[in-house]
Amino acid sequence: MGRDLGASSGVGVGRKFTRGQVLRMGGALAAGSVAAPWLAGCGGGGGDLSGSEITIAAVNNPQMEDMQSLADDFKKKTGITARFQFLPENDLRQKVTQDVSLNAGNFDIVMVGAYETPIWAQSQWLEPLNPFFDEMSQKESNTYDLEDVLPTWRTALSYEDQLYSLPFYGESSCLFYRKDLFEEAGLKMPMRPTYEEVTNFARELNDPESGVSGIAQRGLPGWGANMANIMIMINTFGGRWYDMDWRPQLTTPEVKAALEQHTELATKYAQSGINSDNFPECLTLFSSGKAAMWSDATVAGGLVSDPKESEVADNVGFAYAPTAVTPNGSHWLWAWSLGIEAASKNKEAAFEFLKWATSKDYIKLVGEELGYNRVPPGTRNSTYDTPYGENPWTEVELTSIETADLDNPTRDPVPYKGIQYIPIPEWQQLGDAVGRLSASVVTGDLTIDEMQQRAQDEALKVAKQGKYLKS
Repeated sequence: MGRDLGASSGVGVGRKFTRGQVLRMGGALAAGSVAAPWLAGCGGGGGDLSGSEITIAAVNNPQMEDMQSLADDFKKKTGITARFQFLPENDLRQKVTQDVSLNAGNFDIVMVGAYETPIWAQSQWLEPLNPFFDEMSQKESNTYDLEDVLPTWRTALSYEDQLYSLPFYGESSCLFYRKDLFEEAGLKMPMRPTYEEVTNFARELNDPESGVSGIAQRGLPGWGANMANIMIMINTFGGRWYDMDWRPQLTTPEVKAALEQHTELATKYAQSGINSDNFPECLTLFSSGKAAMWSDATVAGGLVSDPKESEVADNVGFAYAPTAVTPNGSHWLWAWSLGIEAASKNKEAAFEFLKWATSKDYIKLVGEELGYNRVPPGTRNSTYDTPYGENPWTEVELTSIETADLDNPTRDPVPYKGIQYIPIPEWQQLGDAVGRLSASVVTGDLTIDEMQQRAQDEALKVAKQGKYLKS
């Protein structure tokens, strides 16, 4: 099922990062500042773990809310209380980055992605997990079965041969669409659509008078928000951010074509108020029948197909993410994973939670309690041997994960590995800045040409300040 994509650390630029570079991941932090404790301090651990409490910082996605609803099972088995702090994706990254960079220890477990894990590991902000696995008994090791975790994630979430986080769910991107609306309009969605086809479908099905947009689309500025889709559009239109000498390439015709396509969809056929919407809002929009299509994370397959949560559950079709001139980088690769803060005072209890939340037994628990369409997907081979594997979106999901090639994310060669992100500490700020520029194009405050030049300037600044530029 999974395959090793060859990313030795997930960083892919072959260099060490300075503390200053990594601190910039969390935005502006005053030198020597101390983070105000916005959560109650964590208690001490050690000895009998029963009675311990751990605090978990997590993105406010439905899968994490499901985890909270099932946390009593964890407490019954271990005696450990898990407390959750849910935040929107952009806010989560800022709060968690500040906490780990200052060794504040306000969280025991933090939800991190494939982008942050190796960079934070290098900065010793996360606790290596190999020593915990080494202390397991043979029975415990066999039960957890680390080898069952897709090698894609065991590679991407490691640094210098040490695992630093465990994948809670893995995803690529795909296209969801309303089969009933397509049938009524006499349209047929191909399994591998192009952006031209998707735009034509959006134009045909856009019906604002009936409250249905042609497509739901992320517009909230942020590298993990609107930039996720913009990045893969740039890739598949033949664009790239940097050449092999780290010279910015954001003013090329290929990038312009991608931005024009994105802007047409966003301004003509997407939902109103798009610049406020990220994954949760688009999920709600599509699930409530207010969008004909939605190109986003494969993890939503079970959510849009759940009749308890989705009004269109019986009418959802699944296709691969759209392409343009090249399949390279046309669909992303991402894992939301769980890591232990190096400053945590409850590391043993935290690891018990990591084992529970990423185990085969947890997959079974979710399936039996909430339904197999709700299980966290894309992390274990064995998940696809359960009833979950019988769902209609799983073939698209697995194929997309396995064919998302970190080593070749663009048509032309680039000096980085990463599809919808560039694995350098400065990417968070660069991606956020370009995301804001894109939002300004959608509102009509910037032209695409103006946006491209400003994005080029931002990318050049990063290349110089980070000392990546070779000439």
